[in-house]
Amino acid sequence: MKKKWIDLGNKERIYYLEEGIDNSETLILIHGNMSSSVHYKNLINILKDQYHIYALDLRGFGDSTYHTPIDSLEDFSDDVINFTELMGISKYYLAGWSTGGAIALKIAAKRNNDVQKLILIESCSYRGYPIFKKDALGQPLIGEYYSNKEEMAKDPVQVLPMELCFKNNDIATMKYIWDAVIYTVNKPSPEDDSLFLNETMKQRNIVDVDWGLTTFNMSNFSNGVTLGDNSIKDVKCPVISFWGDKDITVLEYMIDETVEALINVEKVILEDCGHSPLVDCPELLSNKIIKFLQ
Repeated sequence: MKKKWIDLGNKERIYYLEEGIDNSETLILIHGNMSSSVHYKNLINILKDQYHIYALDLRGFGDSTYHTPIDSLEDFSDDVINFTELMGISKYYLAGWSTGGAIALKIAAKRNNDVQKLILIESCSYRGYPIFKKDALGQPLIGEYYSNKEEMAKDPVQVLPMELCFKNNDIATMKYIWDAVIYTVNKPSPEDDSLFLNETMKQRNIVDVDWGLTTFNMSNFSNGVTLGDNSIKDVKCPVISFWGDKDITVLEYMIDETVEALINVEKVILEDCGHSPLVDCPELLSNKIIKFLQ
């Protein structure tokens, strides 16, 4: 899977995978935190016979540049919108996995005439993903939030260890984390595992993304850190939201928050599936996506 690249108007160079059939319907894939376009490999291989697929490395992930740090997840959304404009893509289906789901929601709100259908895969809530302060034992203090990025960067459980992992290129620890938290049902093949881990370790923006997750809020009220912009009301297209019943990263209540806020939405529970149906059940996920898009 060879990546192509394009320079955006903001001077960032975005790398992407392009697969599938020319002149067929376009499907754009947005990856999550600690990943890249390559993590969609299994899904792309199944869907490329039906759609014209673009999978992007977001700014600061994979091979894409990170000249200007993001201030919010909306910066990623703007990058993707800029990409579609430069590529001449005016109507498309959009999928987002995990953090990518939040980014996709924002794109669907800002470009509701362009996004025809939206696929959320283990997506964080439209109210963001909370990172709570920790007590002396490292347990979360539910409802107590960090007041700024610098304070959150010192979080001893969710943030600082991950930043050090990237800084030290600690692939062994990263593999342990993915096996314990993401791949809670199936594991990728040894070849894919090595490929995915190498892509993961290219990330340069972990603290900025974590802060972006805590401050992301498309509701019309505060999520404890920021006041929402009520942009969830601008998502007009049909939506399908997938959640694996063995997911310990994005909990079901987070999925339900978004589902309850949308107008035209279907929630699908994937049985015996963790946070990565891209590995746990790519065939089942693909079949359900095809049915939804048809």
